[in-house]
Amino acid sequence: MPNEMAKSFHEIAKSKRMPNPWNQIRGRKNNAQGHIFEDQLKKACQIYSMDQRAEVDKIPEPFRVLEKLKNGIFKGRFTAPAQPDFQGTLAGGASIVFEAKYTTTDSMERNVLTPDQMDSLEHHHHLGAAAFVCIGIVDQFFTIPWIYWRDMKKYYGRQYVTQRDIQNWRVRFSGAVLFLDFVHDIKSCRDSGEGK
Repeated sequence: MPNEMAKSFHEIAKSKRMPNPWNQIRGRKNNAQGHIFEDQLKKACQIYSMDQRAEVDKIPEPFRVLEKLKNGIFKGRFTAPAQPDFQGTLAGGASIVFEAKYTTTDSMERNVLTPDQMDSLEHHHHLGAAAFVCIGIVDQFFTIPWIYWRDMKKYYGRQYVTQRDIQNWRVRFSGAVLFLDFVHDIKSCRDSGEGK
């Protein structure tokens, strides 16, 4: 009887196109974790600025307010493809640009980046910027040079990575995701992937 009830509920929900509450909860949790991850990256940006190692900013999403509602709530619309999440300058003058992605699962798929995000990172890389993808997989954080992300299939044999695959790109965590401070001995994110 319980299985029949669950099946009936599933059919009713499907026919009325009701959102799956488990997917909604999972989506909210992942969204909250993503915001925490971005805040940890912003803390690192502040540290690097104080140490005069880099000046890096979170780039806001381009949007326009369509309608103001009560209590500071509004309806809005994105007006252009998003720029990379973070951009700035390293000490010495090199440009730095990266996307930030986080997952609570055991792997990160290449396609979490949109085609526009990939095109932007490719363009910045082509012009000489330190372009990379900074990711969090559960409790570990990584700065993956753009060429390794772009050519993931070539380097890892598939279109996703696990923590084990990318230990060379692991970065330190101190309450801030220190995206320029590798756990292993790598000179810098700018030249770490070149010529290999």
